[in-house]
Parts: sequence; structure tokens; C-alpha cells
Amino acid sequence: MCGRTVPSFRPALEHEIESWKDFKRALRPDEQKIFDRLMNYARIHADAGSMGARIMLSEVLFISFAVEQEKKFDKLEKRLKELEKKLNEQE
Repeated sequence: MCGRTVPSFRPALEHEIESWKDFKRALRPDEQKIFDRLMNYARIHADAGSMGARIMLSEVLFISFAVEQEKKFDKLEKRLKELEKKLNEQE
């Protein structure tokens, strides 16, 4: 039999995200919004995820979350340093 035996990454990722629907439903409404944001991070990094050749799609979800969270930390740290510098200059 010829042809692809591995499903395309994006549909597989969407299936993985869908498999978390009961967990999402158990969250509070404000937490559900955060959950959706996290899942969108995985979608944003789908191209990289498809290159990772991971057996467990949840690994792609979690590393995508970590990358995006780290980007936010970096941005906040940079902003904090800028504000600290401004405060020190005013003294």
C-alpha cells in the first residue's frame, strides 16, 4: 500500500486540542479564555511542531505554551528594566 500513513500535523493537532474539551468545560469561564489562548499558541507554532516529529502531540502543546510564556516574561523584564531606569534617572 502506498501513500501517507501519518496524518497531516495540523489536523492531528486540532484533534489533540479537541481531546481536551472536557477539561476545558470543567474550567471557570475566565480560565476557559486562558485555555483557548494557550491552544492558539500551539496553532501559532504548528509549523515548528510539524518539524519536531513528536509522537505525543501534547508535547508540542506544552512546548508551544512555554515558548509563548517565555516571550511574555522577556517582554515584561525589558519593560521593568526600562521603568527602573526611568525611576533611577528621576532621583
